[in-house]
Parts: sequence; structure tokens; C-alpha cells
Amino acid sequence: MTTPLTVRNLAVAYQKKPVLEDISFSIPKGKLIGVIGPNGAGKSTLIKSILELIPSITGEVEVFGRAYQQNRKKVGYVPQRESVDWDFPTNAFDVVTMGRYGHLGWLKRPGKKDKEIALDCLNKVGMGDFVHRQISQLSGGQQQRVFLARALAQDADLYFMDEPFVGVDAATEKAIISLLMNLKEHGKTVLVVHHDLNTVKEYFDWIMLLNVKLIGIGPTEELFTKDYLQKTYGGSLTLIESNSSPFILS
Repeated sequence: MTTPLTVRNLAVAYQKKPVLEDISFSIPKGKLIGVIGPNGAGKSTLIKSILELIPSITGEVEVFGRAYQQNRKKVGYVPQRESVDWDFPTNAFDVVTMGRYGHLGWLKRPGKKDKEIALDCLNKVGMGDFVHRQISQLSGGQQQRVFLARALAQDADLYFMDEPFVGVDAATEKAIISLLMNLKEHGKTVLVVHHDLNTVKEYFDWIMLLNVKLIGIGPTEELFTKDYLQKTYGGSLTLIESNSSPFILS
């Protein structure tokens, strides 16, 4: 079985300052993986470099055994909300329909089937009543749902999501994690940049611990420990022992 994602010796620097150093890993199919680490650890940079949105100094990336550009149709991406121009004059339906362009090619227009898929994806994220709403008129949580629907419309096998829970209400967070777990159940592989350590054990069956260098990657029950977290966060994290769980994070 072909590995969804393999990264070898990836390094990235901004103005000669290392942001990622010698990152190598492979992930198995059908895992929901949380990418965690302190601010400035390179979590978003890792995703962007894998997707060739920013240049890397060294490194190789394989998606299902082939170079990313050869298999990009198999990849879906939800960026950080802060990186999107929400004033761009388009509505929710058009944003989600853009997720079909990888299947169509840029010179073809979406057909009836593509439009039906886009509408179905909007309904899956609870945004079916906002089809014609301008994205600038949506709340932060609604905007995030629309971009999640766009990723679903791509019908990818490997998904990257950059802090999808930031700035959303509890109902939206619950809806998003439900969809991510459904993707996993259907054999999809999902990498999620995540900042809330209190939900890591509940949400992810694998985690990647990152702080410029790769601290560890593997099953959550093996790596979400006091020792590994202190290696990742250093003195910026306080761990409080608890009888009901291994620790509470603050």
C-alpha cells in the first residue's frame, strides 16, 4: 500500500534563519494527525513547503509515491483564515465549486455534477442555506465551514488543514471535528495544525511534535506525554498532574 505522504530532509529558512531543519517522516493511510508545537515552531511552514507554496532549501516530498505536482489532485488544503482575502467578491457556492477545478482543468467550466457535489458539500458543513451569500458577509465560523466544504469538494485522499478551529464557535468546532473523523473513517489521511493541547487526545489518533526540528511522530498515546511535550515546548509549557488524566495543560 502506497504511503500517503513521505517527507525527506526538508529544510526551510527565512532570511537565512532556519525555520525547519532536516524534517523526515512518513505517515500511514487513514490517520487523523495533529501537528502541534509552540508558536514559531514551523507548523504552518511545514504544510506550505510540502504544498510548494513557499520554497524549501532542501528536501523531497512524495504524495502516494509520486512527486506532489504529479499527484496534487489527491490533495486538499484548508489555509488559515487570516491568509484569505474575505473581501473578494464571490459567494459561498462559487468558493466551494473552485474545489472541483482540479478535476476539470482550468479551461473547463463546472458541469451539473460538479455543482451538485458543491451543493452537497455545503450541506454537509451546515451551509446549505448560505449558497448565494457573499463570503465577506459570513461570520468567521461560517467562512471556515465554506473552506472546509471546498476541500471536501476536491474529493482528495490527503488533506492539510491549517488551524481550522481558530476563531470558530463551539458548534462549528464540533461540526468540523465530526467531518474530519468521517474522512478518516473513509480512509482519508488528514494533517491538522492544532494549538489547543486540551483536545489533542480526544481529536487525534496520531500526533506530530514539531519545534523547528521534528521531535516525534506516531500514535497519540505514545507521544502525548510529559517528557515529549517538555522536549517540544521547553519552559513555555506548564504541566499539572491530575488523577483523572495523565496531566492537564495550561
